[in-house]
Amino acid sequence: MSGGWVTDGAREKAREDLTALMTAWQQGRVEVGDELFDLIYDRLVRIAGTLLSRQGPDLSLQASELVHEAYLRLLDQRRVRWQNREHFFAIAGRILRRVLVDQVRRRAASKRGGGVVAVTLDGDALSAAGPEPVDLIALEDCLVRLSEVDDLAATIVELRFFSGLELEEVAEILGVGRSTVVRRWRFARAWLHGQLTGAADVG
Repeated sequence: MSGGWVTDGAREKAREDLTALMTAWQQGRVEVGDELFDLIYDRLVRIAGTLLSRQGPDLSLQASELVHEAYLRLLDQRRVRWQNREHFFAIAGRILRRVLVDQVRRRAASKRGGGVVAVTLDGDALSAAGPEPVDLIALEDCLVRLSEVDDLAATIVELRFFSGLELEEVAEILGVGRSTVVRRWRFARAWLHGQLTGAADVG
């Protein structure tokens, strides 16, 4: 499998390769599927691994297991008009979110305390790290409610948390300024923190 994005040259080459493969795939060249998977596998495994780093003891979900199921669902997205590499990973992250939540719900249906990961809501990024465990299903429910309050903020959380995109990449996908992304990202973290901890609502 290919490694992570290291240098600017390597990053640009990976971007060009992924764009070319996405275009070929959309045109019906199914033989490029394995190549495409090789390019995205490592990144998706890193994201999935982070999300699963503090899972409850009853789940035993594997990052590779999530990524393979997400990839199979991704293969069904032929009608999507891929804009660029960031857009591709945005869709992949959304699918990864659905796969993760679906699997946690299935496996934790008859177990108490299932679906717990530790989520940090402070600092520069919302990530699956930190001392306090947050129930993943509770987080999912909060994200659904956040989308009703501020759909842009909820989308930004999804792009940052489940797709692993940087602020600049999120701004490019959404067609808004970086400052707008920063503001809504801060609001989303504060709102989610309030919902998950039972603190007062954030206006």
